[in-house]
Amino acid sequence: MRRTAGWLLAVMLAGGGLSAQAAPNDLAGRQSDAERQQAALRDRIENLQKDIDGREAARKEAADALKQSESSISKINLRLRELADANRQAQADLTGLEKQIGAQEAVLAKRRAELAEQLRTQYTSGVSPWTALLSGDDPQVLGRNLGYLDYVSQARANAVQALRADIERLAALQTRADARRGEIEKVVAETSEQKTALVGQQKERATLLAQLEGQIAAQRAEANKLGRDDQRLSRLITDLDAAITKQIEEARKAEEARKKAEEARRVEEARRAAEEAKKRAEAQRRADDARKKAEADRKVAADAAARRDRDSRDAQDAAQAREQVEAASRQNRVPIAVADPDAAGLRPAEQRHTRLTDPADTPAASAKPADPPKKAEPAEAETTPTRSASAQQTARAVPLGGGSGLKHGLAMPVRGQVQGRFGVDRPDGGVWRGVVLRAPEGTPVKVVAPGTVVYAEWLRGFGNLIIVDHGQQYLTVYAYNQSLLKRVGDSVTGGDTIATVGATGGQVESGLYFEIRHRGAPVDPAQWLAQ
Repeated sequence: MRRTAGWLLAVMLAGGGLSAQAAPNDLAGRQSDAERQQAALRDRIENLQKDIDGREAARKEAADALKQSESSISKINLRLRELADANRQAQADLTGLEKQIGAQEAVLAKRRAELAEQLRTQYTSGVSPWTALLSGDDPQVLGRNLGYLDYVSQARANAVQALRADIERLAALQTRADARRGEIEKVVAETSEQKTALVGQQKERATLLAQLEGQIAAQRAEANKLGRDDQRLSRLITDLDAAITKQIEEARKAEEARKKAEEARRVEEARRAAEEAKKRAEAQRRADDARKKAEADRKVAADAAARRDRDSRDAQDAAQAREQVEAASRQNRVPIAVADPDAAGLRPAEQRHTRLTDPADTPAASAKPADPPKKAEPAEAETTPTRSASAQQTARAVPLGGGSGLKHGLAMPVRGQVQGRFGVDRPDGGVWRGVVLRAPEGTPVKVVAPGTVVYAEWLRGFGNLIIVDHGQQYLTVYAYNQSLLKRVGDSVTGGDTIATVGATGGQVESGLYFEIRHRGAPVDPAQWLAQ
């Protein structure tokens, strides 16, 4: 029973150790899965965009001529934002490196001064191994001086080694600083190029907009245009819901497969650990049995030797008694009656037969319980590493389709004049399915809740469009943007800037078109937004 308990304890401890060791591998696996899921989502949305472009190719609208220009403006602004972030990071790193270089130069100057002082002191004192040996001083004094010189030489060698290490560290810092300066120069050059390209695209868009203004106005006046736009957005939402559902299902199956594989691996490792623990317990039991048998054999041999010694002493005593009686009988020549033959030692010693017995046959050996096997030493607990910054960026804040949805009282994505009311007929035809928030171009657009970007492209009738999935089949739609500052698969938290206000897609005034969709159907934003 004790052996069984010890064996189970060893297996449990081994399993715990394996789990602790597998934790970093699990973290790396989750990060890799998140990256694969993000890449798969982007591929799906790209294929979806190709299908949309194929469906829209049969009919052309005047605003389509603006697609290339408005998309380029959005991408350039996104790149400029990334370059600005990279420049800020590089400047901060360079500032830190310059501080480290200054500190290292101070340490280097101190090291050089210390080494110079050591050399100057030794030179002025005139002490060296050769002068000490040729001085003719007392051998004891000479030995003591040579010992001092050895300490001085060792200290100087250490100072030189530290000086070399400081010089190498300074050179490494200078190399890193030069690399950062080179990166900053590249970023500045690319930023200048992107700004030039942005100005060119803005001029091109203005020219196209002036040329197409009449056609766009005429098409906007068509009663059925808004209906087509609504159908286009609804089809996109439906396709996105299907893509999200498929992505979630694939992720679920992949997670189940991963868990099964992980469970099988753990079971196999536990089985191996159990077999190893069982082998160790069996070896320990055999060693204990051998030790007990050896101890019993030694005890039996010791008892037999003691009995032989006692019998030998008894025989010697009996022989001495007989000799004394015989001597007395010869002297007196008279018979001596011995009242107690046993006391006189006249009877022969009783024959004692010694038999070596197996310790298992002795009552003491059979009654003594077996010693329990030694308990397995507890495995040293391993600390699960916390997530690094790169890991936090890789793993999305809100899993695709797995968020908590939306709650009432959401912050406005943009502060501005509200145009239109949900469910009311629009002056130019159609029905309001969302709201337009009038604001100047370039105003930051804030996401209303945590989620994952599932669409970030130009769409006919809506210009630069970004859609965020919040889980529980809730989506938020942001259209007419000047620039999209997030990509498909990016995770966002409430209040993050995801776009800037614009007038793309053939709009005349700048503003943000905002919708909330639940299970594909539009819902009244006024019931969700805090006014």
